Amino acid sequence: MIYDAIILGAGAAGLMCAATAGARGRRVLVLDHATHAGEKIRISGGGRCNFTNIHCTPKNFLSENPRFCISALSRYTPQDFIALVQRYNITYHEKTLGQLFCDHSSRQIVQMLLDECAHHGVTIQMQQSITDVQHRDGKFIIQCASSHEVQSDNLILATGGLSIPKMGATGFAYDVAKKFGLRIVPTRAGLVPFVSDDATLSQMKPLAGIAFASIATHGKVHFEEASLITHKGLSGPAILQISSYWREGDAIALNLAPHHNVATMLKDARTTSPKQEVLSVLSTLLPKRLAQFLLEQIGMSGTCAELSNTHCDKIAQQVHHWLYHPATTEGYRTAEVTLGGIDTRDLSSQTMEATNVRGLYCIGEAVDVTGHLGGFNFQWAWASGYAAGMAL
Repeated sequence: MIYDAIILGAGAAGLMCAATAGARGRRVLVLDHATHAGEKIRISGGGRCNFTNIHCTPKNFLSENPRFCISALSRYTPQDFIALVQRYNITYHEKTLGQLFCDHSSRQIVQMLLDECAHHGVTIQMQQSITDVQHRDGKFIIQCASSHEVQSDNLILATGGLSIPKMGATGFAYDVAKKFGLRIVPTRAGLVPFVSDDATLSQMKPLAGIAFASIATHGKVHFEEASLITHKGLSGPAILQISSYWREGDAIALNLAPHHNVATMLKDARTTSPKQEVLSVLSTLLPKRLAQFLLEQIGMSGTCAELSNTHCDKIAQQVHHWLYHPATTEGYRTAEVTLGGIDTRDLSSQTMEATNVRGLYCIGEAVDVTGHLGGFNFQWAWASGYAAGMAL
């Protein structure tokens, strides 16, 4: 069988690319080793799929080449995908910070993409393990474990990264890319919970389950969202966001009382309520168990009347700049994305085609472009898939 394009991977980017190319009259085949298409779409957003973010800009993405994503994102915007969602009468809502979710089920997004592919004559074959990829006489030759062989002028790598291996994630795209001479930016887990060392874990064990408002900071980057203490370490939106910037050995600074001035609050309390316990004052801003933990760490207790200015400042520093030292992360097992991947220096930002291998395209999470939490990675999947689909 000979096709105009063979897409390896029936995820968000692969299905978008297939539908786009199919709409342009291309004969398209999608191959995937999973049982069902769009499984990561299905489980995303708690089953509601955070399918895009209306505030999407290139600044919401990490890459060795931060400018690479600009072209694709500008040519397929959140509004373009929203228009497609509306055409299928899928109702949605903005949850927070521009994040759009389906009102009902993420399965609606999967079905929408499958319907688009079917409408444009795309062939999708699931449970197809690829055993070999060759390039001869201008054709890509794909050998499947089922012993059948398919050929195409164009090959699109859309098999994603290493995150959530229980969903079938592998490094297949990297292996094929390297086979054709493309470089790989070292990969690591992104948007992933932190794990504490044994000593910290022992101290914080009674706090497991506590959530709190926070600003998480690493270097010049910060995110203001909720954090959560888990039985392993820290999680929550702010932590997942900052984890993409963290490197082993680094500390994370957490402001546990954003938009409050703890030092001023305590100094005022010396006059207004001198007999009140310091713990009680802090407990108006933080969960009581967390407030007690922070005070114990710096050996502070007693009433407000007993506080000197130095004491007030010391407590404020602990609340506004609590340093947390992760031992590691939970890794690819729970990571929402994979940082790094196929080096963008070897790809066209206009078309996603490899600059030195005519007809080879790389899209989605397999590429060294990783979004922040909140619908940005799906928007990259749609945009990069569309860019390749329009070039085929």
